[in-house]
Amino acid sequence: MSGAGGLSTRDVLWRFAPMIYGPTLLFGLGEGALLPLLPSIAAAAGADLSQAALIASVLVVARLIGNLPAGWLVARIGERWTMAIAGGLALVGVLGLIFARELILLGVSVFGIGLCAAAFGLARHAFMTTRVPLRYRARALSTLGGSFRLGMFTGPFVAAGLVAATGTEQAAGWFFAGCLAALVLLVLLGRDPEDELGRVTPPKTEPSKPEGVFRTMWRHRGVLVRVGGAAATLSGMRQARIYLLPLWGVSLGLGPEQIALIIGLTGALEFLLFYTSGQIMDRWGRLWACLPSMILMGGAFAGLAFTHDLASPTAWFIAGAVVVGIGNGLSSGILMTLGADLAPAADPAPFLGSWRMLSDAGAAGSPLLITGITALVSLPAATLVIGVIGLLGAVGFAVYVPRYLPHRR
Repeated sequence: MSGAGGLSTRDVLWRFAPMIYGPTLLFGLGEGALLPLLPSIAAAAGADLSQAALIASVLVVARLIGNLPAGWLVARIGERWTMAIAGGLALVGVLGLIFARELILLGVSVFGIGLCAAAFGLARHAFMTTRVPLRYRARALSTLGGSFRLGMFTGPFVAAGLVAATGTEQAAGWFFAGCLAALVLLVLLGRDPEDELGRVTPPKTEPSKPEGVFRTMWRHRGVLVRVGGAAATLSGMRQARIYLLPLWGVSLGLGPEQIALIIGLTGALEFLLFYTSGQIMDRWGRLWACLPSMILMGGAFAGLAFTHDLASPTAWFIAGAVVVGIGNGLSSGILMTLGADLAPAADPAPFLGSWRMLSDAGAAGSPLLITGITALVSLPAATLVIGVIGLLGAVGFAVYVPRYLPHRR
């Protein structure tokens, strides 16, 4: 399919491969390789079980905290330099993690990696927001999400092979370091896609002066509370599936290999559907992707809550996991696309920092909510609450997306 200027969709997307999609895949690969081994690395540094869990959670907290300063940084030095600096500092953090022999240094290193991940993620989001032609935006951003998902899906298998070959968890850290070094080179040496897309990219309005993160947050508080609140529920759904589905399998007495197989199936579905999400959003509107996604995930969790004591609960678990995987696959790129649509065209970074902070807050809060309700009531009750939150998020999208994006109904 050809667009403005005679360029096909493939032509437009391919131009972002060296500087955006390639580095995103590399970051996902390295992070995906490291994350499963963080508790083991922490234990080797002397952490007990609770401390190891805390070290692993530091990454999520750092991502949440890092969004606002990342928006400030991008607005002042630009996307390319922010991505390069974030990659370089993350490399320092990974080296600190590799050589850490004390928990404090390990925690600081992981926190630094999380801050850099937030800065890199926001910078590439702002880069795509200002350079991708509007008619290709959802497909470009869903491909960005798919690149990261591919890395996160493949990374644990790479880590498993490296640990088996070397006998040490530090091999995953060295792999991440290599990915980051390659990432920095690609970002610095890759040609800006705008050089080749000038014929199809609308001219950008140059801001007279960056407005500032907090002033931008206050000026756009209405859309951030309404659409951003719905976006936070979607992030919560995504994070919930990472915690709830394995817990549900354990509660049914399934073995680790069976749980891994079922979760792997959902991961494959999520990856296969990433481009479909972009096609839907670009052709029929944003609502036609985010609404079915939330209904599928929220409905699947709510329904799963009532199946624990039914006949063939494992079959119900597999069916629920598959529906959640399809729903999450259809959500690929949605949050980045909505953020790009709503951000001020001249200076999107401060708005995107607030937007991403809200969505990350939903992701950070979901595991805490699941843990608390499971401890106080039961796992099915936690699953039901998550499902209801997802359905309420669907209502939020249905009400506010047409209001704030009337051209994308």
